[in-house]
Amino acid sequence: MKLPRRTFLHLAAGAAALPAVSRIARAQAWPSRTVRFVVGFPAGGGNDAAARIVANRLSEIWGQQVVIENKGGAGGKIAIETVAHANPDGYTMLMGFPGLVTNSFLYSSLNYDPIADFAPVSMIGVYSNLLVVPNSSLVKSLQEFIVHAKANPGKITFASPGVGTSPHLAGELFKHRAGIELTHVPYRGTGAGAMSDLIAGRVDAMFNTTGSVLQAARTGQVRGLAVTTAERSANAPEFPTIAESGLPSFDVSGWYALFVPAKTSPDIVKKMNVDMVALLREPAIKARFEPLGLTVAGSSPDALGARVRAEFELWGPLIKAANIKGE
Repeated sequence: MKLPRRTFLHLAAGAAALPAVSRIARAQAWPSRTVRFVVGFPAGGGNDAAARIVANRLSEIWGQQVVIENKGGAGGKIAIETVAHANPDGYTMLMGFPGLVTNSFLYSSLNYDPIADFAPVSMIGVYSNLLVVPNSSLVKSLQEFIVHAKANPGKITFASPGVGTSPHLAGELFKHRAGIELTHVPYRGTGAGAMSDLIAGRVDAMFNTTGSVLQAARTGQVRGLAVTTAERSANAPEFPTIAESGLPSFDVSGWYALFVPAKTSPDIVKKMNVDMVALLREPAIKARFEPLGLTVAGSSPDALGARVRAEFELWGPLIKAANIKGE
């Protein structure tokens, strides 16, 4: 039977709209079950703490549990690979951090592409790294630390939460700019012995995220010397910057962001982004991030993608010049 032209055009238009309607329906139905939030470091560090704040609030917003899955090791590489190869159905998210980019220069081969295999969702925030020493240390300031290191080339150790992490690279840049030689001691996260070894004096210093060491420095467990950002942290103004302590223009900031596997439905990514940006504006959420020294700020997916590309230009030359290799 031949359909009238008007009827045919109406049915054709309806059929063409079906894919879009189907995508919208899937986005509206999502999430209908537990969402896993993969974190590249053990529980107890700043990355993990920030992820738990986000996960708890998203669980409330979405009406589904968002569970943290800690996959520490290899500077977060294991976690990143896990998400890169996960089903792009919106039920696996990555707590992104600079290692997403820097691992490209640290390892001779990767099982993921930091740009092609991920869809950026939103920035979560930026943070300073803090240089701390044991309370037993005779060093009271950054300048004293530099003098001490120059008098003991290669003998002074500094811990970090892993090779290629933002704190480690901040330490490498600090060495280069200060003209000193320090011995790097990598750990599998702050909760994997770094803090206890620092307090006991088994390592001489540590670069780590404010989220990992700020409270310890404030309560007197360790002594904070300086933060790595160009300006004092709004959440930790009592600590001077490395720049104002003798190394002008020194500026290193870490960041956290939300990513999902590439090919995740754009409608799901959009919903994630809208909800993330909204929750990061909530005063109660901002207050929870303050003890971590994190300045929260959501972003568009495009802005996050641009940040990732900029990180390639920032860290590639340093890692190659210092010949830093992943573990």
